[in-house]
Amino acid sequence: MAVPVLLGVADALLVNGVSPGPALDVSLLAAGVLPFRRRFPLAVFLATLPGILIGYVWFAPMIALYTVAVRGAGPRLLALCAPLLAAGHFVPWPVSDLEPTAYRENTLTLIDSCVTAVVPIALGLLTRTRRELADRVDDLVRSRARADQLLADQVVGTERARLAREMHDVVAHQVSLISLQAGAVQISTDDPRAREAARTIRELSVRTLDELRHMVGILRKAVGDTPDLTPQPRLADLPRLIAESALDVTYRADPTPGAPGPEGRPEAVERAAYRTVQEALTNVRKHAPGARVEVRVGAPRPGDDGLLVEIRNGPPDAAAPAPGLPGGGHGLIGLRERAQSLGGTFTAHPTEDGGFLVRAAFPGHRPSATGAGGCRPAPDRRPGSPAPDHTGRPGTVPFGGLPGGMCAAGDPA
Repeated sequence: MAVPVLLGVADALLVNGVSPGPALDVSLLAAGVLPFRRRFPLAVFLATLPGILIGYVWFAPMIALYTVAVRGAGPRLLALCAPLLAAGHFVPWPVSDLEPTAYRENTLTLIDSCVTAVVPIALGLLTRTRRELADRVDDLVRSRARADQLLADQVVGTERARLAREMHDVVAHQVSLISLQAGAVQISTDDPRAREAARTIRELSVRTLDELRHMVGILRKAVGDTPDLTPQPRLADLPRLIAESALDVTYRADPTPGAPGPEGRPEAVERAAYRTVQEALTNVRKHAPGARVEVRVGAPRPGDDGLLVEIRNGPPDAAAPAPGLPGGGHGLIGLRERAQSLGGTFTAHPTEDGGFLVRAAFPGHRPSATGAGGCRPAPDRRPGSPAPDHTGRPGTVPFGGLPGGMCAAGDPA
């Protein structure tokens, strides 16, 4: 901004000296209006013409004409401005000093005037074209990035569909066989307890197939939320989950005076709390058979509208047979990520009595898109750190896996 003005002032003083007069005044005026050339390019250019006509300054009108070309003037306007600048340079002041018979001098002055008028326009058009090309390149880069993202989403969607088909073909077949076998036992046995156990197995198998169908539908969705594919479980379903767990569970739902009103907590919070309890009970069956379990659901503190879920199990019963169920080693990581995405916290660690504790705290409001919460690392969860299992023996815990009463959630029960 200051450089053009300084050039214009220097040009005015070098050509007209420092003696006051009309020539110096119009020359300084031409330099003084240059700061407004970007907002009023045409008006500033017209204001500099007296400077080149009377004061014989070049910088101010040439800079103004360059700005007119850069700011997007059309061909007609540039075709009008160029002759004006050339005329201001060619015609002397006063006009009576013009010598029509001085052909050589007039020709050289005319060529000089045309160059003075054409060069700013050429530089301005070049600069404008360069900027437009840079914008086009940026648009192309963004378009290519969007195309790459769409392609990646398409690949992910295709892979999800393939995984969904594989999961459905493998898991659904096995669960269907379990259901059929349980139905056969239910019909053929005369033992009431065996018949009731077979009926429970068959009901759980049917429910597992139903949830599998919903999850397959979710996997086949490339993007977006799919609330219409469920009903998803909520806190009201916890008593049924605990009753069907076949574990010695003590369930306590504390009153939450600070909880939200009739609209209840966000569905995502209740679903996350349910999944936390479900995974904790699954891990107790896997790694602490026969252990007593306490499940507590309530507010983190009096008057708080948040939700605290705590699952604590004791040491395993040495007389209870180990089920030998497989584990994937990713469940607790998934629970931690789910809690963090909702702005809550998650901890899981062994207890002093050889049991295990899982605690998840969720806010009572819907968090922002960026998430607010963090998660304190559970003790003895660093890769390679020793931690006791349920038998009290020290062991090495890989990241994502936990010793004793809890391993990673997400494993099939």
